Amino acid sequence: MLRRIVRKIGLWIAGIIFLLACIFLCVFIWINLAKPVATQPVTLGITYSDRYAEGLGLDPHVTYEALLDDLGVRKVRLPVYWDRIETSPGQYNFSELDWQLQASVKRNVEVILVVGQRVPRWPECFIPAWLQNDTAARQQSLSDFIRTTVERYKNHPEVKVWQVENEAFLDQRFGICPPLDVNFLDREIAIVRGTDPTRSILMSDAGEISWWYDAAKRGDLFGTTLYRNLWHGRFGYISYPFGPNFFLFKKWLIHTFAHQDNLMVIELQAEPWANGWIGTTSLDEQFITMDEHKLVENIDYARQLGVSDIYLWGAEWWYWLKVDKNYPSVWDTAKTLFSEQRH
Repeated sequence: MLRRIVRKIGLWIAGIIFLLACIFLCVFIWINLAKPVATQPVTLGITYSDRYAEGLGLDPHVTYEALLDDLGVRKVRLPVYWDRIETSPGQYNFSELDWQLQASVKRNVEVILVVGQRVPRWPECFIPAWLQNDTAARQQSLSDFIRTTVERYKNHPEVKVWQVENEAFLDQRFGICPPLDVNFLDREIAIVRGTDPTRSILMSDAGEISWWYDAAKRGDLFGTTLYRNLWHGRFGYISYPFGPNFFLFKKWLIHTFAHQDNLMVIELQAEPWANGWIGTTSLDEQFITMDEHKLVENIDYARQLGVSDIYLWGAEWWYWLKVDKNYPSVWDTAKTLFSEQRH
């Protein structure tokens, strides 16, 4: 009798495991179903970081002008680096950002300014050293800094959108950042909206490890990151096993539950994700995760999400390859891609 009961329970468990495996397999197949090649037009932009350009040994002004003049970039996302602008309490130096915006307005470039403590590039959060250990003081100073920045640039015609924080809901999962305070994040958004009610607010989140809802419901616009090939500390070099349907399902989720229909790819992988600093990694290893062919493939993939704007991540690297490594192929491919969208 006992043996019969144990056998029946075993069969039930085996059946449940088999059913779950079938469901998982069906979902995996659906996620990776091939889709028709997207034909709708998209506009390409870039994220530009002067501190990343400097880290690669480049002149950040020469690099930015080359991107605008040689490549013809006309949409740029610029981080506002708090630690560089407010090096002492209440003393602001916006000269570098002023220069970038002046260069942009001369060429009719549309700019997204990213404000907050968490903005693009490693280590993700850029908090002045004099504020590191006092949460209340940090939040008050950040509020003042955001208000001052938005007030300074709200009459600049080249500034089209404010992004408040970058992938805020990743907080300590990626980067060196304090824990997320959602109430304070909402306060930051309110400060931007109250100081400049004329422009849209963009929120962003990770494409592969987030469900987007918390960020998407807070913004007028929503931007996702999108990476295809990367280095993982445990598994080495891997490719994400996600087809476009993975992102299209999340697009449906934020449309249905967050009432968010303004999706863009705000950070599409267009540089390597290597095991270590790019500047000291061999080109052969860098090209495992990004080269001129993968650049085209990633853009084709992102277009299948049905978005109109795709911002590329890694334009500084293209220029570094060209001028420092005598490898212009990625730069030339990008130049062709930006040229094609103007015709």
